[in-house]
Amino acid sequence: MAGLVSSEALERRLRSLEDRAAIADLIARYGPAVDAGDADAVAALWVPDGTYQFDDTVLEGGGIRGLVGIPTHEEYMRRGCAHIVSAPRIEIDGDEAVAVTHSVVMLRQGDRWVGERVSANRWEMLRTPDGWRVRHRRNRLLDGAAAARELLVP
Repeated sequence: MAGLVSSEALERRLRSLEDRAAIADLIARYGPAVDAGDADAVAALWVPDGTYQFDDTVLEGGGIRGLVGIPTHEEYMRRGCAHIVSAPRIEIDGDEAVAVTHSVVMLRQGDRWVGERVSANRWEMLRTPDGWRVRHRRNRLLDGAAAARELLVP
């Protein structure tokens, strides 16, 4: 019977859809967590030995909790900010995945909001017993440099 799909194939497709939804949800939780200054929620997105690299800063393991306490971030929160992440392009390979996004940090200036940082992001994910988590995230300003554009390539 042509057109019938095996139950195994349906299970694989369903798992792929569930994985993609879980990864997209994980990435979507980042902005609200950092904007709320919730260090525990931010840290919970990463595996315990994960890393986050942006500009010349590398946060590792438990140091990721400290992201919301960095003076620049504290100033953003004082002024009013919104970390906005685009919908991810996701590639899954077993228990590992890579997601590529753009991000914009909007910062309040008087009655207006301006894009303070516009960046390319590469999120390397790992399936854990607790679900998908970030193993490594790299963020580079889209300032014309090749390093930022390279993050956008699968």
